[in-house]
Amino acid sequence: MKNKMLFIILLSLISVITFAQEDTTAVEKVKDKPVRSPFESGYLIDAQTTVIPNVNTLEMVIQHKFGTIENGRSDLWGVYAPANIRIALNYVAKRNFQIGAGITKAKMATDVNAKWTILEQTRENTIPIAVALYGVMAIDGRNISAFADNVSVASPVGEVNAFAFSDRLSYFSQLIIGRKFTDWLSLQTGLSFSHYNLTHYKRAGMQYDHDKIGVHFNGRIKVSPQGSIIFNYDVPLKIKEISEQAEWNDEFPHPKSNLSFGYEISTSTHAFQIYAGNAGNFLPQENIMWNQRSISKDNFAIGFTITRLWGF
Repeated sequence: MKNKMLFIILLSLISVITFAQEDTTAVEKVKDKPVRSPFESGYLIDAQTTVIPNVNTLEMVIQHKFGTIENGRSDLWGVYAPANIRIALNYVAKRNFQIGAGITKAKMATDVNAKWTILEQTRENTIPIAVALYGVMAIDGRNISAFADNVSVASPVGEVNAFAFSDRLSYFSQLIIGRKFTDWLSLQTGLSFSHYNLTHYKRAGMQYDHDKIGVHFNGRIKVSPQGSIIFNYDVPLKIKEISEQAEWNDEFPHPKSNLSFGYEISTSTHAFQIYAGNAGNFLPQENIMWNQRSISKDNFAIGFTITRLWGF
C-alpha cells in the first residue's frame, strides 16, 4: 500500500514538474517573441526596413516618382513631367532572409538584392534592437555610347577603349539598426558603402569618386490602425581618405542629401506610401552617389510605393 502511495506521489510530482517546465518554456517563448510590426513593410519610401515577411512570401513592388514640382501648374506639379519607375519582385527563401530583383527606367538598370535580418527586437527587451544587412548590385543597361565620358577603375583616366561588362556594375551595402520605441514610434539608422566600377571624368587627372559612405535615418509615426507618417533622410559623407576628387566645387559637386516624407496606408498584405522627396532615383547607390537636387521646395517630386504580398 505504501509502495503504491509512494508511486502515486512520485508520479504526481513528475507531472507537476513536467507541467512547470512546459509552462516555463512557454513563458520563455513568449518573452523571446519579436515585437509586432515595427514597420508595416520592408520598404520605407526609398529605404529598407529591418522587416522581412514570412517564409515563402512573394512580394511585388511598384515604385514611381514624378518630375519635380518646380514648373507648377504647367505640368501639374510634375505629374505630367518625365517620370522614373521601378518594378521588382522579392522572395523570402528562409526565415529572415529575402532575395529580390528589379528593373528601373533610369539607366534601364537591373538590380539584384538581398536582405538578412540578423537580430529581431523582442517584446520583453531581451534583444532591444533589430539589426539587418542589405545589399544591392545593379547593372547599367544603357547603350555603350552612354559611357563615352566615363572612366573605369581599371583604365587610365580618359580611356574607355577597354570598356567591359564589369564597368556597368555598381554596388550598395548597408547595416540597418532599428527599434520600435512605442506602439506609435519606430526609428532606424544605418551606415552604407556605395561603389561604382565606372565613373565620370571631365579632364585628365580630375574625376568623380568611385566610392561613397552614407548615413541614413528614417522612421514612422503611427497615427491610426492603418495610417502612419513616414520619413527618410540619407546623407552622403565627405571623407577625403577614400576620395579620388581633388576637391568638391561647382564643377565637381558633392552629392546632395535626400529628404523624403509622406504617409503610409497598410493592411496585412498591402502597403501604399505616397511621399515627396528631392532624390530622383530608387536605387540607393544612385541617390548616395549622384543626387544633385538640393533640399529646396522646387526640387521635391511626388512619388509612391506599392507593395503586395502573396504567401505560398
